Amino acid sequence: MMIWPRRSYWRSAQYFAKRALRLSATPHAIAAGVAAGVFASFTPFVGFHFMIAAAIAWIIRGNLVASAIGTFVGNPLTFPLVWGTTLEIGKLILHGWYPAGMGPQDIGHLLWHLEFAELWEPFLKPMAVGSLPLGLAAALLCYVLTRWAAVAFREQRKKHLAERARNRAGNHTNIGAIVS
Repeated sequence: MMIWPRRSYWRSAQYFAKRALRLSATPHAIAAGVAAGVFASFTPFVGFHFMIAAAIAWIIRGNLVASAIGTFVGNPLTFPLVWGTTLEIGKLILHGWYPAGMGPQDIGHLLWHLEFAELWEPFLKPMAVGSLPLGLAAALLCYVLTRWAAVAFREQRKKHLAERARNRAGNHTNIGAIVS
């Protein structure tokens, strides 16, 4: 289903997190890719999030697959909060600029009629400006958390594989002693 996944958003988030951590790239590349995707999710250009994320990931040497995974931060549950916050921050940065007689309730009419010129000034411009600091803060936070998680995941995996190799070696010597 487009809006609600089969199992839940939490399970989907766990799945995408594990997919990102299992990528065969450096922890920096994975974290930079996820951060690029998260940043792109804060922009108001919804149909272009994958392209924006891929371009940013390529520039900062992030993993392209991780950047696609990072864009899943933008979803039907988070978009209303993100869009409202970026709009308000953008208006604040633009010195409280907001056209008289135009409110958030008018966005539906403008989107329905695809009047981009009328949509740019009251909504998209402030959202684009507001997405920069908010997106950068979220991307930085996600970079730090993802890099830490990638390093921890690899250390845990290395320990698990070493333990498994010891168990196999121990089983082979026990079998040899039994056969003799």
